[in-house]
Amino acid sequence: MWGALLRLGGRRGLSGGVPPPAAPWSQVVSEAEKIVGYPTSFMSLRCLLSDELSNIAMQVRKLVGTKHPLLDTARGFVYDSRNNLQMRGLVVLLISKAAGPSTAELSFQHNMVSGIYSSQRSLAEITELIHTAFLVHRGIVNIGELKSCDGPLKDMQFGNKMAVLSGDFLLANACTSLAQLQNTKVVELISSAIGDLVQGIYYENSKSSEENCLTDDIGISTWKEQVFLSHSALLAKSCQAAMELAKHSAEIQDMAFQYGKHMSMSHKLHSDLQPFVKESSSDIMAFSLNCAPAVLHQEFLGRDAWIKQIRELQEAIKAGKGVTSAIDLCRCHGNRALAALESFPPSEARAALANIVYAVTRFS
Repeated sequence: MWGALLRLGGRRGLSGGVPPPAAPWSQVVSEAEKIVGYPTSFMSLRCLLSDELSNIAMQVRKLVGTKHPLLDTARGFVYDSRNNLQMRGLVVLLISKAAGPSTAELSFQHNMVSGIYSSQRSLAEITELIHTAFLVHRGIVNIGELKSCDGPLKDMQFGNKMAVLSGDFLLANACTSLAQLQNTKVVELISSAIGDLVQGIYYENSKSSEENCLTDDIGISTWKEQVFLSHSALLAKSCQAAMELAKHSAEIQDMAFQYGKHMSMSHKLHSDLQPFVKESSSDIMAFSLNCAPAVLHQEFLGRDAWIKQIRELQEAIKAGKGVTSAIDLCRCHGNRALAALESFPPSEARAALANIVYAVTRFS
């Protein structure tokens, strides 16, 4: 089965709006990790096992028994196999291998391991550290909204301090490693991605704190802008930076950026769609009212009717056009990611990048 999925010849788009059969996400990631030389699930382990962070981990244990989200974040680093938190670093490594060395860098091929430069591996680790730092920072809770069942106030305040300190520690390590790459353009790209993340998360938090956030009038174009900032910019710019480290042309850099952007958009759409495409009606999952199906449903329905249906929204979205439109949009971004891959020569790495797209555009 896997041999067929790694077919190297020709373009395999999402013809007719339906993706080809895809292997389970965990299998796609496992096989891709073999191609790049080691499991990226432990990419940032070197940092996570440092004395400073080990001490932070010991402090976080004090939160056991509370409902502070930092605990769930910490558990996810160890136990999460479904979402694969280290997916971004894996994509950076795969696209680095898919592109190979440029003609300008042929004399430095002795620095490559499994077809990837050491600087590109460092960049993949930096990307993961930045993503992890922001995940930790998102674990800060609003003390004013706490309930007695969440845990003692002093413990929740302590958890907030740990979220800030440990997130800052990871981000500082990432910035130090970024400077060591000694490439001004790469520093500019990743720095701008960090700025995008801050802007995207700030917008999310400012909207969620508003009283009328449940009926926020957001269109799909605005949704795309917000998702690019908070979910796609880091991967897109990291993929571009990986091409810059290998001295590839501006065209190849742009194609790498386009793959990272559209693959991550498909990934976010796939995640948004899960509460609405599960076959079992008893499988009720929490969802955001700013997710893609909800935003598209609001556009089709009209704002007044949307407000009336707000309390029974999940069932209304399942019956409306939002879900099918979001699936189509997910596959549209998937096709654009696949189109960007056509600029890279056929290889196992390119096929693995394509398989990642197929995995996040499958809904059965």
